[in-house]
Amino acid sequence: MSYDWSWSIFLQPTLDGSMSYAELLLQGTGITVVTALLGWVIALALGTIVGIMRTVPVPSLNCFARAYVEVFRNIPLLMQLFLWYFVVPELLPEGLGNWLKSLHYGSFYMAFIGLGVYTSSRVAEQIRAGIKSFPPGQTNAALALGMTLPQAYRHVLLPRTYITMLPSLTSEMLAIIKNTSVALTIGLAELTAQARAMQEYTFHVFEAFTAATLIYFALNVIVVQLSRMIERRTANKI
Repeated sequence: MSYDWSWSIFLQPTLDGSMSYAELLLQGTGITVVTALLGWVIALALGTIVGIMRTVPVPSLNCFARAYVEVFRNIPLLMQLFLWYFVVPELLPEGLGNWLKSLHYGSFYMAFIGLGVYTSSRVAEQIRAGIKSFPPGQTNAALALGMTLPQAYRHVLLPRTYITMLPSLTSEMLAIIKNTSVALTIGLAELTAQARAMQEYTFHVFEAFTAATLIYFALNVIVVQLSRMIERRTANKI
């Protein structure tokens, strides 16, 4: 029995008639991109802070940062999203928990927060490795010039770390884009969820997931090209 391919299915209206299936996938793509970007902002900010804490000469901060990385890196992302979406509101004060559960876009907020925290533990290790890769003489030289330790991190160590670790950070950005697909399990209507909805409504499973695959591929190619452009422009600044 042969499969009946029909690429014109993308131009047909959805069941409620509000848009075409092509627009449905583009809507999911937009949600995927926004979720990934917001998650990446959280991941880079938290990852930088935790990565610094793992390198400063303060044992209590080192222990806290190490525990943070081990907890969030070793719990599967799917489990973390379930915890953020179903468990956290129950642990908060009743009024705040009820407010979270009543949010119209609750799955969206919990998705990018969960993705951001999960990825931050991985980014923290990239930042730690980058800082540790530099000889201690650079920090000592910055301190000898009159900089405080925070200033040495801000003006000397972190800029060079970001440039040095750009390929690794790009890999984490690519991962967070792909990991948005896990958020369909908490009801986020991102690209994979919309592709599944399309195949359930039309029974054109290959068209739906072929389109979704190509869109994911295109998004990742864009990120890689932007990374390479930044890498070329910063090649002489290490």
